[in-house]
Amino acid sequence: MLLQIIDSFLLNYNVGQALLLGFVVLTLGAIPLGSRRILGINFVVFGLIFALTPTDLVPVHYLFLGITLMVIGPMLYVTASD
Repeated sequence: MLLQIIDSFLLNYNVGQALLLGFVVLTLGAIPLGSRRILGINFVVFGLIFALTPTDLVPVHYLFLGITLMVIGPMLYVTASD
């Protein structure tokens, strides 16, 4: 039953939009922790996911989002003072 609800919801969106929703939710969940290292790791992981997702499934601008996240993520990680 629950899987049918999730499936009917996700049919209206492409894979990139679902990944973007996951990225936003996990980033908002990591912000209260106050650790820029965790945010940096989150950015790098989702950058890799966006960059490695086949372009058949998502528009090409998600590739550029992935590259951007892979650039910003290590900068956040290195500059963290945790």
